[in-house]
Amino acid sequence: MEEDSAVNPERYRGLGEMYDANRPRPPAVIPDMLSQLARMRRPRLVVDLGCGTGLSTFPWADRADAVIGVEPNQNMRRVAEDRLRAHAGATTVRIQEGIAAQTGLPEGCADIVTCSQSFHWMDPEPTLAEVARILRSGGVFAAYDCHGLPTMDWEAEEALLAFRARVKAAREAHGLLPERRWSKEEHLERMRSSGRFRYLRESWVHSIEMGNAERLVGYVRSHGSIGLLLRQGISEAEIGLEALRAAAERALGGEPRPWFLSYRVRIGIK
Repeated sequence: MEEDSAVNPERYRGLGEMYDANRPRPPAVIPDMLSQLARMRRPRLVVDLGCGTGLSTFPWADRADAVIGVEPNQNMRRVAEDRLRAHAGATTVRIQEGIAAQTGLPEGCADIVTCSQSFHWMDPEPTLAEVARILRSGGVFAAYDCHGLPTMDWEAEEALLAFRARVKAAREAHGLLPERRWSKEEHLERMRSSGRFRYLRESWVHSIEMGNAERLVGYVRSHGSIGLLLRQGISEAEIGLEALRAAAERALGGEPRPWFLSYRVRIGIK
């Protein structure tokens, strides 16, 4: 049995600031690539579904005439709105409440629709129907995710894999239901089987960010599944967070070093 999909936005309750501070930013090449595929130097409207704190929304601020981030989680929206108020030049950006399958936006209004690190939380059939509804003919849909572990240090990466195994064991030990999510491996096939795109492809892009032990622990704690376990009173020791923190401090320390990231981009042209 799976968790009800209505809990998906709530798994990030209270994590907005930690998420915004520690999650990777989308590669800078994403707006260039998608604008070129949309055959537009400057898109008129970009819609970012499941925009979270705006990490994937704000890169479009000076690249499009208008940008709308759609996010159901109140805490995530608040952080995005705080960033918007602090970003004097982001007059093109609007953050609105909503779910991906019901944006309330006009038909054919968008040149580009994106889901960054979010499509696996969305019911694909109604989401893709809404994407197709709001995209203009020839518009671009892109669902992209940071793929695999950051490449940074073998010991830290090994500790992160061990941590994931401990989290899975803790969920099973406490009888928690499987998370309601859709496999990222099947994103492109779901887009194909929807019949809503004339052309589909997958691409890879890469980026480099700086991180240390503190960021690695913050990155892990910013995941909704970890927040859910901790809110239910399961200890950091049981889920392996204490062991991960110790290993990260040994391997990475406090001095930031490069993290090499790869993004898997699934693209559909309407």
